Amino acid sequence: MDKKEVAAVFEEIGALLELKGDNPFRVRAYYNAARMVDGLPEDLGTLIKEERLTDIKGIGKDLAAKITELYTTNKLGFYEELRSSMPQGLLEMLKIPGFGPKRAKVVYDKLKVDSVDKLEAACKAGKIAALDGFGEKSQQKILEGIALVRQFSGRHLYDKAYAAAQPIIEALRSHEGVIRCSIGGSLRRCRETIGDIDFLVSAKPKDAAAIIEDFTERPGILSVTAKGETKASVVLRGGIQADLRVVTDDQYAFALNYFTGSKEHNIALRARALKLKNLSLNEYGFSPAGEKEKSAKELGSSIKCKTEEDFYKALELDYVQPELREDMGEIEAAEEGKLPKLVELSNLRGTFHCHSTWSDGIESVEAMAQAALDLGLEYLGIADHSKSEHQANGLDEKRVRLQAAEVKKLNVKFAKEGFRIFFGTECDILADGSLDFDDKTLALFDYVVASVHQGFTMNTEKMTKRICKALAHPLVTMLGHPTGRLLLEREGYAVNMPQVIAAAAKHNKIIEINAHPYRLDMDWRLWKHAKELGVKCAINPDAHNIPDLQFLGVGIGIARKGWLTKADVINCLTLKGVEKALRR
Repeated sequence: MDKKEVAAVFEEIGALLELKGDNPFRVRAYYNAARMVDGLPEDLGTLIKEERLTDIKGIGKDLAAKITELYTTNKLGFYEELRSSMPQGLLEMLKIPGFGPKRAKVVYDKLKVDSVDKLEAACKAGKIAALDGFGEKSQQKILEGIALVRQFSGRHLYDKAYAAAQPIIEALRSHEGVIRCSIGGSLRRCRETIGDIDFLVSAKPKDAAAIIEDFTERPGILSVTAKGETKASVVLRGGIQADLRVVTDDQYAFALNYFTGSKEHNIALRARALKLKNLSLNEYGFSPAGEKEKSAKELGSSIKCKTEEDFYKALELDYVQPELREDMGEIEAAEEGKLPKLVELSNLRGTFHCHSTWSDGIESVEAMAQAALDLGLEYLGIADHSKSEHQANGLDEKRVRLQAAEVKKLNVKFAKEGFRIFFGTECDILADGSLDFDDKTLALFDYVVASVHQGFTMNTEKMTKRICKALAHPLVTMLGHPTGRLLLEREGYAVNMPQVIAAAAKHNKIIEINAHPYRLDMDWRLWKHAKELGVKCAINPDAHNIPDLQFLGVGIGIARKGWLTKADVINCLTLKGVEKALRR
């Protein structure tokens, strides 16, 4: 297991103990352990090997032993016993947004509701509203949450799918029978949520069986759902389905394109092959259209293509990057030689919208800055929460000045290494569109990220006016997570994004891609329009710990899907360039 999987188990243990009504201090210990493991800046395996887990504040001998057992054996007896002692349906109920262990315990104790279906029935019968602490509004929100869970069933966040795919693709690469291999599907296209993971391998026919066998016997596989001579399907730990297909090497370029998709992109390519070349196209290659004899699978492609670049060239197109393959104008642009040179991770020189222990982060400003420097960045923006965010330990005016003094002192140290900390704030946009700090306080910051964190139930007109008013403020630099969505958990609030984008363009404001995998907001589908209006992007990890800085890579994928180039992204500027841009 990696540290995120270990953290997820300890989070679930905390929830199970809370469901049982266990000692609150014990419950909190497991929740805290989950948070600390997930945010470890060091490799978990190294800490275990060197017996240094107990050096971490809050992790005693008992928790360290359990973490070690889980990490080294992929099992934890205590967890399995605890899980088996509770109705499985209770855990499923915890997936409902806003329906935590305390509420689940109440409905279980009072009504013996132990499944999502029973909870839905109890809501429809009005039984949940009658319980103390619930009411009609809570009951309706639970029903809406159940609908969301069902809507997103079988979907997974990008980062979880990516993490699950990496050890498998590495194992495939190292297999002696594998010639070439790749991840395909929506994961390769950097979609924000993933249904399943596609793997494609080229090999000689004699090696296919061994490759399939190794794939289905890997650690971390819960079940094998299909297994044939050239393809197999498994369910991975965490419930993600993974599919492997083995093709010959001369079929590889065609199969990789086909199994990368999207379906709409593939349909458009097939139509082009037919119109341009009078050829049929499938995952095995080109073949004469209308012939009923042997196909490209049996005879081989009538046009040989070693790579995807060759494949697009055969269709008289420039190479289309996987992230763009959504049938949203990329084929026309490829035909006309107008595809953009997409931004790359190596182009990033810094980032903004990161948190520290001053609000709800778990690392100091200095530790976050050092981690950014270690990643090769030239600058880092710390933007802790403003005072209205009480639950996130938001800063009042007095603490703002204290933090400003700390950042100023740290910048003397980091300047010797050519690195700078930008002093920012994630300032709440209040219900009327005003900001959480007065202008005198806002003027202390190098930049201001304006975000909505409360009042999500406004109608579209009011929410749009609220955000546009904030964007008109001269001291606002950028808009944070514009729709407030939490992927697979919560839809964004009602807002007219074209109007918001127009306001950002009018007032020369930046809009962020919040690269946290739960957000990935602003949505990639909106960036092409924003770019046309001249709106600049900031790719921000919304980092609350050091490992979260790695989310910048996810943000790059979303930026690429949005057709963004290096010139469109503000944090591709050098330190001097971004200092000038922020002053402007």
